[in-house]
Amino acid sequence: MKKNSLLKSYLLLMVLSVFTFSSCDDNEDQTTDKIVEATGTIVETAQATDAFSSLVAALTKADENEDSDLIPALNGNGPFTVFAPTNDAFTALLQSLDGFDSLEDFDTPEEKTLLATILKYHVISGVAAASSDLSDGQTLTTFQGEDVIVSLADGGVFIDDATDTDAEVVLPNVGTSNGIVHVINKVLLPQEIIDALNGGSEEESTLVDIVVETEALSLLEAAVIKAGLVDTLNSEGPFTVFAPTDDAFVALLGILGDDYMSLEDFDTDDELALLKNILLYHVIPAKVLEADLAAGEVPTAFTNNTLTVIEKDGNFVIGDASDVDANITGTDIMASNGVAHTINKVLLPQAALDFVASLQLKNIVEIAIETEDLSLLVDALQAANAGLVETLSGAGPFTVFAPTNAAFVELLDILGDDFNSLADFDTQEEIDLLIAILTYHVVPNIAAFSTDLSDGQQIPTVFGANLGINIKDGNVHVVDATDANATVVLPNVEASNGVVHVINKVLLPQVALDFVAQLQLKNIVEIAIETNDLSLLVKALQTANAGLVETLSGTGPFTVFAPTNAAFEELLDLLGDDFHSLEDFDTPAELDILVKVLTYHVVAGTAAFSTDLSNGQQIETFQGESVGINIKNGTVHIEDVTDDNATVVLPDVEASNGVVHVINKVLLPQEVLDILFPPTPNMVQLAQSVDDLSLLVEALIQADAGLVGVLSGDGPFTVFAPTNKAFQNLLHALGNQYNSLEDFDTAEEKALLAKILTYHVVAGNAVASSDLYNHQRLRTVQGESLFAIINHGVFIRDKTHVDAKVVGADNVASNGIVHVVDKVLLPQEVLDALH
Repeated sequence: MKKNSLLKSYLLLMVLSVFTFSSCDDNEDQTTDKIVEATGTIVETAQATDAFSSLVAALTKADENEDSDLIPALNGNGPFTVFAPTNDAFTALLQSLDGFDSLEDFDTPEEKTLLATILKYHVISGVAAASSDLSDGQTLTTFQGEDVIVSLADGGVFIDDATDTDAEVVLPNVGTSNGIVHVINKVLLPQEIIDALNGGSEEESTLVDIVVETEALSLLEAAVIKAGLVDTLNSEGPFTVFAPTDDAFVALLGILGDDYMSLEDFDTDDELALLKNILLYHVIPAKVLEADLAAGEVPTAFTNNTLTVIEKDGNFVIGDASDVDANITGTDIMASNGVAHTINKVLLPQAALDFVASLQLKNIVEIAIETEDLSLLVDALQAANAGLVETLSGAGPFTVFAPTNAAFVELLDILGDDFNSLADFDTQEEIDLLIAILTYHVVPNIAAFSTDLSDGQQIPTVFGANLGINIKDGNVHVVDATDANATVVLPNVEASNGVVHVINKVLLPQVALDFVAQLQLKNIVEIAIETNDLSLLVKALQTANAGLVETLSGTGPFTVFAPTNAAFEELLDLLGDDFHSLEDFDTPAELDILVKVLTYHVVAGTAAFSTDLSNGQQIETFQGESVGINIKNGTVHIEDVTDDNATVVLPDVEASNGVVHVINKVLLPQEVLDILFPPTPNMVQLAQSVDDLSLLVEALIQADAGLVGVLSGDGPFTVFAPTNKAFQNLLHALGNQYNSLEDFDTAEEKALLAKILTYHVVAGNAVASSDLYNHQRLRTVQGESLFAIINHGVFIRDKTHVDAKVVGADNVASNGIVHVVDKVLLPQEVLDALH
């Protein structure tokens, strides 16, 4: 066989002593210190150089073993020093080995391992050593572990390996991005390889060699390599190995099921550890020949696990932790480090049986699906749609307290008519609640069987809050945030990813209790309807017919200051005889007033309890204006724009959509006060509101002397206001140049108009007609005086010969009194100017 040829071919190594290669011209200075720079890594440089194609092929072949990563390593940061054999050097090596015509003939894992060992012997890690850094007799430790020795002779650099022939550096100092390459004319061989080749006789083969050479043990070979036990079973020993045949491994894979079609499917850390322990269970740390076998227990290399040698029908069989014994099919296969006996079954320790049992278990979700009394739990997991099905089908481990169907039905009853099935958890808030409840039943990272639970124990859940354990009379009870514990009615249902304890109640965290309490609260409108002393508030909401009932029945949150019936009756009294009841708000304008009043009592977007209110606080209402908070002696008062505050007589009536504070007064915003009790206009506003004074207003503006601002000021003033007819008479008297007030368009004319107008204004007093007496002097803002004439009426005398008659007396403004007159009054100054 090719393998035997490899192990026997060490003598041919001597052929290497006659191979010397030189790729340099005779005139080339081989010891030059100049570094030839390449831009790539060592591997990339080799791949780009035809002379290194064999080296690249060797690296690739060695890396076909799963435990070899030479190419990634030499592509790493380094630095490295690599002695790189030429293609001719690899050809020479292959010619010295029987059965190896090319590197492709290194086709078994063992041969690829040998090739990797050779290649590592060419790598110095941690340094990029140029030829100038090398000294005669210098020892360099290779990546393989053994040393090479540098020799400087006859102007050249030589590398001494474990053979009798040194390699010569034929091209030094090839610089790469992660190190330096020195090209050599010979493949270096470490002592480990020479020893492997030298140990060629079957009597000196290790146990690994025997496994490799035996076709019926190819799966055992693959298992030993995958489990990383090659070095162990190649070590000094002595060992006795019970070696399962390929048929035995095939039978084991059949037992493990569809997930284990080959040994390659042992690919997780746990699976690889199990495979290693199974193999160690076949190893006795002593040399036991067939003649030495005796009935009894025998310790194995798998710590604390024993095999049983059983005498049966004059022969011996091997008993493991299972019920099926292994027959010995071949004995006393001698190795340099022990002995092997072939068997027809893979021996299984208890750990392997436990693993097989776990494979046959269903996961937590599968158990729930197959259990009729947990169908609502399954529905809940699906309704939550939060990945819980996938999570509880995963690796775990988990402990799940699983409520029965009856437990879920009881929960739905508690939640009320809006929750007839789990499908009614259909808003995001309700789905979040369902997720919180379900995750409150799951304990992560542990499979806690009943024997692991103790009285008074607190267990953290996936939801975050703890569950309590209460053990009474041998029964396990689970404590949640309610007053009623759940009882475990079916404990310890083992799953592949944990354990399930079936319970008779859905466990509720505090957040669920808060939700239930919220469901039992009535909304603001329902509270008002059920409160006798708020019946007029309800009537007002209905009368307004502006959607306020629907709004305050909605989600909210709202804060409502709710006036009592007495408060509404007081408002009706204030409004006078036209408002005997709320039904008297019957015009669109009145209904609009009622809406403004009601929305002034509503704060949207917050449920402000009395503890949230502070003295001096201003809170914007739904109407748009703000109410103020006044807290005195612990009592909350609400300030509107009137002089009388409302007192909160019943605070903090909690609703499902906010909070109600009952108050003893209807709050009034400025907007409503202005409608109900319009403010008294100033003189300008009064004039603007009277059609027959429109020319007076036009004159005030045309004069452009600030009179509009003055007469809008504080006052008080007494104004004698000419009618439109009076101004028309004045314009007629002035002639064709003055057809309208706009003809007062020069500065002089505007000043003249201002003198006329200020002659109508008495500043500092608001003089009513009843306060005037005959021949009373009234000094005007213009400077000259007017005189009151009382003669069968009130007249005002100016500097002309015609008195003005007061045709509309005592028009009260906020800043004085206006008396309407039928003539424009003219002072002497104006008469003189006109003449």
